[in-house]
Amino acid sequence: MRKLSLVVMGAVVGAGTATLVSQTDLLSGTSAIAASPETYRQLSLFGDVFEKVRTDYVEKPDEAKLIESAINGMLTGLDPHSSYMDPKSFRDMQVQTRGEFGGLGIEVTMEEGLVKVVTPIDETPAARAGILANDIITHIDDEQVQGLTLNQAVEKMRGPVNTAVRLKVQRKERKEPLEVKLTRETIRIRPVRARVEGDISYLRVTQFNEQTFEALRGAIEKTTSEIGQDKLKGYVVDLRNNPGGLLDQAISVSDAFLDRGEIVSTRGRNAEETQRFNAKPGDLTKGKPVVVLINGGSASASEIVAGALQDHKRATVLGTRSFGKGSVQTIIPLGGNGAVRLTTARYYTPAGRSIQAKGIDPNQEVLQDIPDELKGKDETKGEAGLRGHLKAGDKEEKGGSSAYIPPDPAKDKQLLAAYDFLRGVRQGAANTTKAGVPN
Repeated sequence: MRKLSLVVMGAVVGAGTATLVSQTDLLSGTSAIAASPETYRQLSLFGDVFEKVRTDYVEKPDEAKLIESAINGMLTGLDPHSSYMDPKSFRDMQVQTRGEFGGLGIEVTMEEGLVKVVTPIDETPAARAGILANDIITHIDDEQVQGLTLNQAVEKMRGPVNTAVRLKVQRKERKEPLEVKLTRETIRIRPVRARVEGDISYLRVTQFNEQTFEALRGAIEKTTSEIGQDKLKGYVVDLRNNPGGLLDQAISVSDAFLDRGEIVSTRGRNAEETQRFNAKPGDLTKGKPVVVLINGGSASASEIVAGALQDHKRATVLGTRSFGKGSVQTIIPLGGNGAVRLTTARYYTPAGRSIQAKGIDPNQEVLQDIPDELKGKDETKGEAGLRGHLKAGDKEEKGGSSAYIPPDPAKDKQLLAAYDFLRGVRQGAANTTKAGVPN
């Protein structure tokens, strides 16, 4: 069975725990390396401990669970994105990438032993119930979350459609926890939402699943036709709070705006594992100006797209610094025993930048006006804030940035700035990165 490579950010409740998947076999050229005698002695120690637990623990343990916990402990000790998936979690992950699944519609990650909401997905039970980014889920159906793995917590929030689940949520500005009752639904992800804003095409990409590129192509054609090629000022590609998705879709979305050149490269432990992905001729937007919106919730595949278009000076990147998730995971199926998700490479933008634990800095920084009740909780810690994260190569790590998007587009300063940019309206001084696109 072939292996799949991923760049992963968080987990979607009711969907499985993987996001960015490509069909590339990154490990096909990796040769086996013999273990040292000391390694075999340590494995013997593990066997001794396992046998003691199996025979002497106060209650008869589930031996399969013991092995599974040991495997998961080994993997989660490497970095926040490596883990073991049991057969059900592996199947759920495969379903998620098709863009339809059952659950609540919450993108989550694990932080200091608790489940933290990265973002609720639009038009899902979580979004309608008022779940917000940075909410901490402390209890699921009155059971404490602390002590569970992320997969275990996500599994408890999954369930049959039309069944209820109670969440206890802690918010930074509230002393008392908030209790929310949600009814599970079939979640159908619309990866691209598009609308015409006068002479501008607005393209909101919410995640990168199997349907994203085709949906984007259709949205570009539709909005261009409605506006008219001669009247069209340009495109806004909104990647804010987009946690990632399929790597091949990130490449295809980047390619939609490029005629040539490298999109992304991956570099592993061994030189032979380096791969480069290049654009094919044909810009679907015919060279029209592009603004890409990012914020602290833009991760993985979103950062690949933003970095590629920024390095090629094909788009102006606007907003706040992105999450900083710059590593590649490979899904390695284990026959009928689930799969291992293992970090195998870092990815680099066309200019050779690693964004690991640093993120993409926008060409033009635009801050939102944060409501008083959300001030302080709009900030994400980013990859650099995750315990055990891969270190940035140059040790110049950067924390997260705001992930707040006003629900009213008329108050969305980043979006309005993007419209003004495309219409040639200057809004004061701009902050430009080293890879700066002329403003």
